[in-house]
Amino acid sequence: MTTDDAELRSLMTAGLTGDAAAYRILLDRLSGHLRAYYKAKLSRIGRSAAEAEDLMQEALLAIHTRRATYDPAEPLTPWVYAIARYKLIDHLRRTRASRADVPIDDAEDIMARDDYVGADSARDLGKLLGQLPDKMRRAIQSVKLEGLSVAEAARRRGMSEPAVKVNVHRGLKALAALLGREKQP
Repeated sequence: MTTDDAELRSLMTAGLTGDAAAYRILLDRLSGHLRAYYKAKLSRIGRSAAEAEDLMQEALLAIHTRRATYDPAEPLTPWVYAIARYKLIDHLRRTRASRADVPIDDAEDIMARDDYVGADSARDLGKLLGQLPDKMRRAIQSVKLEGLSVAEAARRRGMSEPAVKVNVHRGLKALAALLGREKQP
């Protein structure tokens, strides 16, 4: 996102405390980013701008209904990105898109950037990845961290494309479970 995450986070925090004007501004800014995100993803697979508009509305509604789950101590854009991505995946499943058509994307266009957190995040990510089985860890590193396509990762790792996709998916679920355990007091 081009809008600073700190600004979006402050708008969200203000909205959570009852500032309706700040919340409207937040949703307006997010709608522009989400619309562009969905149009880019869907146009790659020959889908319409109308679908992107529908998905943007679904994502905004999900953000609104799940706003109580947002932790103001955390960056906002990864939380928004997760909702947006799951809405896209659900939509493609509902509309029976081929699994080969589902883009495995990097989140640079919507993720927050914070320079001083980078080193800590890399160290923490390394520790978490170290707890995964080798195939899952290597698939995630290739596709999500190195930015390789699934086909490139499959060739490099000597795996089939479906195996790479499955290992990325299962590895991300395992990482989410590990993070969930760490956050519990």
